[in-house]
Amino acid sequence: MATLKGKTVLVTGATGSIGQAIARELAREGARVLLQFRSDVRAAQSLAAEIGRGATCFAADLSDPLAPTQLWSEAEAAAGRIDALINNAGILTPSSVEDPLEDWHRVWHGDLQINLLAAADLCRAAIRHFRAHGGGRIVNMASRAAQGGYRTEAMSYGATKAALVNLTQSIARGFGAEGVQALAIAPGWVKTEMSDAYVAKHGAAAALSGIPIGRMATVEEIGELVAFALRPSQASLSGAVLDVNGASQMR
Repeated sequence: MATLKGKTVLVTGATGSIGQAIARELAREGARVLLQFRSDVRAAQSLAAEIGRGATCFAADLSDPLAPTQLWSEAEAAAGRIDALINNAGILTPSSVEDPLEDWHRVWHGDLQINLLAAADLCRAAIRHFRAHGGGRIVNMASRAAQGGYRTEAMSYGATKAALVNLTQSIARGFGAEGVQALAIAPGWVKTEMSDAYVAKHGAAAALSGIPIGRMATVEEIGELVAFALRPSQASLSGAVLDVNGASQMR
């Protein structure tokens, strides 16, 4: 089904496992995908060639405070009209309250920049663009960690994802009347290289014991959900936080 035919979508973190799945599903449903990557140009170019439909790659290091706005400008110049933004890029950097203060600050500032400030800058650029072009959609990739507190060694990750959810809902409430819709997707464990590494170190039970369905989400599930959220028929999802965690955490 070419439900997104004619749409252009900017996806950050496009060379990661989830980003690739999102890009593939968007292209499958007819969209042109603009692929942001940090350094792996071969992976980005390979993905663009695979999905086709005019997919274009953009290098941007989102840890640089100026990079998100520059990324949007370059994408806009290349594509003209952008219909949707997927803020998928994110990092989880372990830390401890026992770390030296300098290290503690480095971790928090790094997670804050990529998980929240870069996303906020891209949202700002997208809102301004959407208001001038008849509307658009934003999907922010949050996390199960955004609610109910999170592991002590990853508090910066949980805090920044919680703030991202609030940002998303503020956009949905504040700009909905101008045709801008925003929603967040909050995965729990997703089977990626990162989760595989965690299982290899801590064992499968450490990751799966709290998931009633007994398995992690797949990246394909996330990709399908993002594409569904961008369908023209789904405007009323604006403001929603869609949990994808196998019933491991429910509100």
